Amino acid sequence: MKKLLIFALLPLVIFLATSIQTKNTLEISEGTSVWELLKTLGEPAPNHELNPSMNDYSVEMGRVIVEDGVGAVKGKKIRLQSKHFVCTSCHNIKKEDPDLAKVDPQARLDYCAESGIPYLQGTTLYGAVNRSLFYNGDYEKKYGDLVKPTRNNLREAIQLCAVECSQGRRLNSTELESVLAYLWTIDLKLEDLNLTDAEYQKVQAHLKDDSKDHKEVITLLKSKYRQDSPATFVAPPADRKQGSGLTGDPANGKKFYETSCLHCHENERYSFFNLDDSKQSFCYLKGHFGKYSHASVYQVARWGTPPHPGKRAYMPQYTAEKMSEQQLADLRAYIESRAD
Repeated sequence: MKKLLIFALLPLVIFLATSIQTKNTLEISEGTSVWELLKTLGEPAPNHELNPSMNDYSVEMGRVIVEDGVGAVKGKKIRLQSKHFVCTSCHNIKKEDPDLAKVDPQARLDYCAESGIPYLQGTTLYGAVNRSLFYNGDYEKKYGDLVKPTRNNLREAIQLCAVECSQGRRLNSTELESVLAYLWTIDLKLEDLNLTDAEYQKVQAHLKDDSKDHKEVITLLKSKYRQDSPATFVAPPADRKQGSGLTGDPANGKKFYETSCLHCHENERYSFFNLDDSKQSFCYLKGHFGKYSHASVYQVARWGTPPHPGKRAYMPQYTAEKMSEQQLADLRAYIESRAD
């Protein structure tokens, strides 16, 4: 009798076991980590996943390195990663684009201004762990073969930034893993992807039934944000006095000046060259637009500056994706309006 009962219940047991196996346990919300969602759907782990064999790194150490530039050496001792820059000199740690799938410098400027964050030359570190390409585009023109190890390796990209961009030292293994641990806390969240209601429901349906082929929904999620941060180097106008010929909008130029230029130059925060809201600053900038020197906004915006004698800090250039020709014309229009 017992054997008959077992055989009778066997289909039910198999059904229940199958049901349990075909349902994922992840409950999604606006704050759900995009990577946790992709991992649940079967996406392979990136090569910058945290090293499980290391146990001396910490998120807090990583945050301090990124925000304050102070790293740890042999436990309690501390030392500066760079005497000139910290990561947040050039990189935000918050979302800075309203649509992560598009490259639109004006939409980005508007979003940064509305969000109260600076408009910077470097790509935001928010969501860096969700990317698969680093130092792409024209950065090989600037750093040569140094970029090759970084293309698909976030750890190497961090080290290149630490040495070349910040003019500092390489991070030790504990510091590097700590920075990665911190970056994993500021990965993309589901609310950042601008999913439609139908797309959101589709994701939910796939999570509830693991028997589905998730490739389509993985592709959908990854289409909502770029896997890279494109960089196109642009030369200054051939005729510095004439400029690009575009009509500038002073109001938009004011937005750029206040959210970008002053972030580095006000009170010489990251630069030996001081800028403020005085007429003196605007007259100086206006008077040098047409010159072929580092005093020209055209020159430094498009080519940056080399390290200054006695101070290795320099100005990185704005790529086309970070400063459009129209924005440059707008900045000139604003400067000239304030100088008159």
